This record gives sequence, structure tokens and C-alpha cells, in this order.
Amino acid sequence: MIRVLMVLSMTLMGAAASVFFKRASGSDGFLKMLLNVNLYIGGFLYLAAAVVNILVLRVLDYSVVMPVSSITYIWTMLLSYMILKETITKKKVLGVLCIVIGAVFVAV
Repeated sequence: MIRVLMVLSMTLMGAAASVFFKRASGSDGFLKMLLNVNLYIGGFLYLAAAVVNILVLRVLDYSVVMPVSSITYIWTMLLSYMILKETITKKKVLGVLCIVIGAVFVAV
């Protein structure tokens, strides 16, 4: 159970980091982007996700962890919809489903 929670937290942190990077990218100019707090929150979340990834890889096979990490695409789509107000199209849902189904075939 703890392994599942670790994988879920790793993927959620990675997706959240991307949202913060997207917010930072809206800054006017490179210097303003460097001063944007969203850049540093995103960086911290990516670092935390990487640390959890290393811990997960200590207890699970690489050939399982990496395909299962495709759950990140689900979180990214949901977070971009809820926070960034992006639209979710049937095409996007189908694309994410194909990725996840492919990952299941690889991991099993």
C-alpha cells in the first residue's frame, strides 16, 4: 500500500510542478520569470518527485515504475483543466487513455 501511495504522490508532484512551470512561463521576460515564485515551487516539486522516484525504484522494478509513472498524464490533464482552465477534448482523453493502456501492457 505504501508503494502505491509513493507512486501516486510522485506522479502528482510531477504534474503539479508542470502547472507551476506553466504559470512561471507567463512572466514578461526572462528576468521576471527568474523572479517568479512559481518557478521555484515547480522546481521544488520536481526535485521532491525525483527523490520519491529514487525511493520507489529501491523497492520496485524499473520496468514497472516507469510505465506506471504515465499516471502523471492523467494528473496533468486534470490539473490543467482545474487550475489553468484549459479545455479537455475527446482527443486529449483518448491520447491519455492510449498512453495509460500501453503502460499497463508494459508493466504487467
